[in-house]
Formats: sequence, structure tokens, C-alpha cells
Amino acid sequence: MSYDTSPSYPRPPAQQYPYDPAQPWQYQEPQPAAPRLPRREALGHHSDLRILRGAYRWQRRVATLTALGYFTLFLVLSAYAPSFMTSDITPGLPAGLLLALVQLPVTCLAIVLYEHTARRFVDPIADRIRKQAELDAKREAAR
Repeated sequence: MSYDTSPSYPRPPAQQYPYDPAQPWQYQEPQPAAPRLPRREALGHHSDLRILRGAYRWQRRVATLTALGYFTLFLVLSAYAPSFMTSDITPGLPAGLLLALVQLPVTCLAIVLYEHTARRFVDPIADRIRKQAELDAKREAAR
């Protein structure tokens, strides 16, 4: 039979405490932290990029939720309202088929919304950032 000589509760390393836990009266001053390097000037205009990302994110959500929202509605109606989906709107045209055919125009609407929000919100911000970057590059080249 072997016997484990290690203590049940090993003592943590002395670097964790400013004093020895066994002798707390021998307090040692903590060493000061190493001086930090000065911060460099950030490249680019981060607030403009943050605004651009937000506008692009909003644009994607609008277009995606338009198409996926309609498709999800179609699936929910198919699963939970089969009597509605099989009811005839006109003789020979059930509501489910009509809603399925409307999916194509809704997808086209999502594309149009995507283009519209791109032109209205995202493109002006991107153009402003591009012009500012060109000016910054010219200033750097002149130095």
C-alpha cells in the first residue's frame, strides 16, 4: 500500500498574497505595476464605422425579416390552419396555393427594400467614410 504524502489542501503560491498566509504580520508592499505604453492614435474613424455597421445590420434585418417572416407565416398557417389553407378563394384556387404564389412577390419586395435601404442609409455613410479615408491618405502622403 502506498501513502500519498501531499497535503490535502496544498498551500497556494506566495505570489498571490502580499504576505505569507502562515505569517500575516510580515506584510510586504505589493510591487507597482509595470508602466503602460502610451496609447497610439487609432487608425480610421471608429464612430463612423460603428454607424455604418449599425445601418448595414438594420438593412439586413429588414430585408431578411420581410422574406422569412412571410414564409414563416405561410408555414404556420400550413401546420395549424389546414382548413383555411384548403379553402377555396375562387373556384379551383385554394388559399394555400395563392399564398404560395404570393411568396415570389414578397421575395422581390425584400430585394427592393434591401436596395432602398442601401441607397438611403448605408451608401451615404460609406461614401462619407471613403472620402474621409482618401483625404487622410492624401494628408499622410503630403507629410
